Amino acid sequence: MPKSSNQKLKLLYLSKIFLENTDATHALTVSELINELAKYEIRAERKSVYDDIEMLRVFGIDIKVIRDKQVRYYVGRHSFELAELKLLVDAVQSSKFITEKKSNTLIKKLEGLSSKYDAAQLHRHVTVSGRLKAENEEIFCNVDMIHKAMSANRRICFRYFDWSPEIKRVLRRDGAFYKISPWALIWEDENYYMIGYDADAQSLKHYRIDKMLELYVDTEMREGKREFETLDLTQYSKQVFGMYAGEACHVRLSCDNSLAGVVIDRFGREIVIAKGEERFEFTAKVMLSPNFYSWVLGFGNKVRVVSPSYVSDRVAELAEETLAQYK
Repeated sequence: MPKSSNQKLKLLYLSKIFLENTDATHALTVSELINELAKYEIRAERKSVYDDIEMLRVFGIDIKVIRDKQVRYYVGRHSFELAELKLLVDAVQSSKFITEKKSNTLIKKLEGLSSKYDAAQLHRHVTVSGRLKAENEEIFCNVDMIHKAMSANRRICFRYFDWSPEIKRVLRRDGAFYKISPWALIWEDENYYMIGYDADAQSLKHYRIDKMLELYVDTEMREGKREFETLDLTQYSKQVFGMYAGEACHVRLSCDNSLAGVVIDRFGREIVIAKGEERFEFTAKVMLSPNFYSWVLGFGNKVRVVSPSYVSDRVAELAEETLAQYK
């Protein structure tokens, strides 16, 4: 029988068979491996399969052998363990900025990194439908374009939108293009943001990538390098609650001792805490945004703004306005 056109690909197909069809609980005999190769129209003799298995081991594939009633072979270690793949699937599922369509595509690719048996467990693990997801399919193109712009040291242009109560996109600035110098991408509050320099405002700002439309790389060089070099991204994400912009301010807070963990998670271990018997105080730089005030009010009497007075007054006003709605 003449050799098929696939014969030269025997080693590659054998590798594929091992990675897809075997794991610690699913091993194949040489005869079964020969049958699997036949499905790709590849002829193989037992001796050549033994030699190929050794070649795959030398290449780095972790092929193990079981010697009982029959000698069987399997891949002992895939590139990713099942627990690691489940973790990645969870990250894709829970990510709001990835659309449902793209989530399913990515998860399908993750399934391909395991054996078909583990892939079945991952598939049962999938529950993307119904989760809160972005609807802008341009987001992956946007991320790619932003990276290209940063590599080329170029500015980007894009339209930016908000959602209306009718769940329709409403373009900001009457649809005019934003011209921004991109400097970093940051994941915060379950969304993906770009930190960029706005030359008109002469300041760094952040923009949600899933709200960008018609993005392209401009011919103009980036600006704002000096401003970005002085920015601490870690501190920036701590200061900006929910990535809402606002006035930067050093605020002194008094908190119940039970909130120590919450405060450290929010502001980091670098904060200096003045501890009392039942409460502690600390100072942090924050953006005075709606999310900051909501964070303070959400803890009731367990969090109190000590200073400055205009911030504590604003908290009191918001509390009274909220209470008035229930009277």
